[in-house]
Amino acid sequence: MAAVDLAPAEIQALQVLTIVVFAPFVSGGISHLEARLQGRRGPRILQPYYDLAKLFRKETLLPNDAGWVFVVGPVLAFVCYLVVPMLIPVLTDYPLPLGYMGDILGGGFILGLAGCSVAVAAAETGGPYAQLGSSRAMTFGALIEPSILFVTFTVALITATDLPYAEAAVARASLSQVVRPAHLLAALAFFLVVLNDTGRIPVETHSGTLEFGMIDEARTLEHSGPLLALLQWGSAMKQLILYVILLNVFVAPWGLAGTTSLGAVLLAIPVFLAKAFAVGAVFAVIDNSFSKLRLFKITEFMAAAFLLAILAVLVLYLGSG
Repeated sequence: MAAVDLAPAEIQALQVLTIVVFAPFVSGGISHLEARLQGRRGPRILQPYYDLAKLFRKETLLPNDAGWVFVVGPVLAFVCYLVVPMLIPVLTDYPLPLGYMGDILGGGFILGLAGCSVAVAAAETGGPYAQLGSSRAMTFGALIEPSILFVTFTVALITATDLPYAEAAVARASLSQVVRPAHLLAALAFFLVVLNDTGRIPVETHSGTLEFGMIDEARTLEHSGPLLALLQWGSAMKQLILYVILLNVFVAPWGLAGTTSLGAVLLAIPVFLAKAFAVGAVFAVIDNSFSKLRLFKITEFMAAAFLLAILAVLVLYLGSG
C-alpha cells in the first residue's frame, strides 16, 4: 500500500491542532505528577478537559467597571497561542509554508502580546487582586525579557540564523553542536525562562490560593465562563509551546518527522508528547523540591537567567565556545 502524503498546509494545521488538543493533557499529567510527589491522590490526568467543558457551558459574568477590553483580551491571547505553532518545529524537521514568516524573536513578541492582553483585561476589571497580579506579571516579564533577548542573540550567533527550523537543523546536524558550552549555557538560561513563564519558580505563583502570592492566577480571578476557559486553555497552550521551543529548538530536536508521510507525522506526535512529559516531570520535581521563597526573590532568579545568557555570549567569543 502506497504511503499517504500530507500537504504542507495540512501538516501545519496538524501542528496547531496538536498544541490545542494535547495542551490540557500535558497540563493534567503534570498536575497529577505534582500531587503524587506531594503524597496526594491528585486530579485525573483528563481533568482539565472536564473543567474546560464545564466552563464553556457556564454563563459569562462581567464586572461592573469592565469594558470591551475585558472580553477581547482572553480571545486575543488565545489567537496568539494559535499563531506561534505555525512558526516553530512541533512535528516536522523541515519548514512548513509559514515557518519562515517569523523568527524566534517574533514568536516571543507574539507570546508577549498574549501576556499583555491578559494583563490589560485583568486590570480592566478594577479588582485589586487582579490588578496586583497584572502589575506583577508585567514587571517580572520586563525583567526576564533581557534574558530572552540574549538567549536569542547567542543561539543566532552559534547557528548563524534566528529561524527556529534552521536553529533546530543546525543543532540536529551534530551532537557536538548541542554540547558546546555556549549552547548549553544559552539552553540553561532559556530553561530558567520557561520555569518563570510557567510559574514553576520556587515562589507561590503557580497554583497558590494566597492572594498576595499569586501572579498568573490573580489575573483570572474576575473572569468566568467561556472567557475563563479560554484563559486556562491558553495558559496550557503557552506552557506546551515553551516546551516545544526548549525541546525541539534548543535541547533535543530529534524525533521529528522528516517526510510528509502521514505515518511519519502521526508518529511524531507521541514522540513529542513523551519529551514534553519528561521535561514537565523535571519542572514538577523542581517545583516541589524547594521551599517557597519571598516574592522579591524573583528578581534574583531573573538575574541568574540573565547572567547565564551573558556568560554564554562571553564563552562564545572569549572561550571558543
